[in-house]
Amino acid sequence: METQRLKAFARQGLLAVFAALAVHAQAAAVADVPATTKHFLWEVASLTNRIYLYGTIHAGRKEWFPLPAAIEDAFNDSAVLVVEADITDEAAMRQATPAMLLAPPDTLRNHVDAADYARFVKLLPRYGITEAQVAPFKPFMAVSMLVFGEWARNGYLPQYGIDAYLIRRAKAELKPVQELEGVEAQMKLMQMDEAEAQKLFAGTVTALEDGLTGDQVNGMVDAWRSGDPAKLLAIARKYNDLIPGAREFEERLIWSRHEAMLKKLEGYLNDSRDRHFVAVGALHLAGERGLVEMLRKRGYRVTQK
Repeated sequence: METQRLKAFARQGLLAVFAALAVHAQAAAVADVPATTKHFLWEVASLTNRIYLYGTIHAGRKEWFPLPAAIEDAFNDSAVLVVEADITDEAAMRQATPAMLLAPPDTLRNHVDAADYARFVKLLPRYGITEAQVAPFKPFMAVSMLVFGEWARNGYLPQYGIDAYLIRRAKAELKPVQELEGVEAQMKLMQMDEAEAQKLFAGTVTALEDGLTGDQVNGMVDAWRSGDPAKLLAIARKYNDLIPGAREFEERLIWSRHEAMLKKLEGYLNDSRDRHFVAVGALHLAGERGLVEMLRKRGYRVTQK
């Protein structure tokens, strides 16, 4: 029975980690966005084809669905859905779970600074999590559980994530679902050495203690809902300036993946007759190093919807 509970909790942790891949933040309440606002959606056209590129977050609210008409129409206009990883693939998620865990009888306490661990434990009651539940997890996975708890505390849940909604719709309509990377590849991104893990653990605990994570997310989700990549990037930069280890982690988690992603996107544009709807974490589309500008610099016509 204890093993079953651990597996269930690990599943929650895995969803929390994938949520971090979108905007590495939790969502807080935001005002309704005016109907005239642009969306985090771009149409990218080559001489022979076009794709839709949509920035997502991996947790949300029930009332967000169905998505705005521009997004639903683009999805309906596409023959294939492309996501970073199929988080509804139960077999792949089960296979990824061991990468989150320490080898028994090792525990989290042995891998982080004692003072940081004490601060972490003090936060657990806020999220209804016990020390025993997080003890088997590696540092980044454990602290992601608290961030995941913050989402739930604000009413934002993974079952209402944008990616999950799109995948479920595609499968229900027998629309092919392709992966840019896959669950295993994404889990490898989050493997880090002891020093990096300790720094990121301590910084995330500080952000949760100080309310910085909540302040960040209020702005980030608002930027996402209003289709403002410049604002999204600015808020991410502010967080990176204040939290040790965040900038380096973002480099690996976001920007280092773009050349491989771009190659696949160009394949959809130039080597395929099918129209692809590509859904990736919102930060991947922001700024000079984002996929939108990379495609524009390659000569494709890029239009925000």
